[in-house]
Amino acid sequence: MSAAPRVSVVIPAYNNGRTIAETIDSVLVQDGVEFEVIIADHSSTDDTRAQMNRYADDPRVRLLDTPAGGGAPRNWNRVTDGARGELLKLVCGDDVLRPGILARQARILDDPAVALTACRRDIIDASGQVLMAGWGLRGIKSRMPGVAAVRRAVRAGSNPFGEPASVMMRTAALRDAGGWFGDFPYLIDQATYSRVLLSGDFAPDGEVGATFRMSSTQWSVALTKDQASQARGFHLWFRRHHPDALSRADVALGNARARIMARARRISYKILERRMR
Repeated sequence: MSAAPRVSVVIPAYNNGRTIAETIDSVLVQDGVEFEVIIADHSSTDDTRAQMNRYADDPRVRLLDTPAGGGAPRNWNRVTDGARGELLKLVCGDDVLRPGILARQARILDDPAVALTACRRDIIDASGQVLMAGWGLRGIKSRMPGVAAVRRAVRAGSNPFGEPASVMMRTAALRDAGGWFGDFPYLIDQATYSRVLLSGDFAPDGEVGATFRMSSTQWSVALTKDQASQARGFHLWFRRHHPDALSRADVALGNARARIMARARRISYKILERRMR
């Protein structure tokens, strides 16, 4: 087996036949750092696997299959388990990386005290048109201890780090934290980041480095009614397991803001329903 690359880009795919090629192509054009791409199809019912097969001869690419069931946590952990790189970025099968993001974020993580970085991203509709430009990292402009970053996110009642395409983290820190944490499905990304950030600092990447596609078929859209309750559950779980990281006041403020944010998301999804198809 060849030497391990610096970065593993892992792509959990499910019914992404229309978008997966654009996602994969956006990774393969990256330069400035050695990387591998691991893609796992979660028993899709469309032509996702056929689209993936087009890349089977690229030596940087490995193709996997995930049995049906288990939701996002099963496929996210399946595709991550095979990662050989020191650093890891998960990109869902309908999102896109901007040129240069892998090398830039790898440089941020050259400092061994940094556990995780995240960039801003553009939110796009189903056709690729930008809905919100440069979204994310609200009020986070400088490096901080990971616990402080977790506390800020909880108090905001939302996920300032963004979806996984915006984030790069240390593979060992993710594994030490137990992998992708699926107890609160809507918050699988933020909950996992929070556990990883207990191991080191957060350093922001101020560039716009990815796009996140809003689609009516996304599992996160389907879970909008559960957003606030899952956020409350996660806040309480984190305080129970890490009482020195969060105060009761942090949890109370975060719970109140999570309710407001959940209502705002439901309204935005309703307004944008046509553009998400």
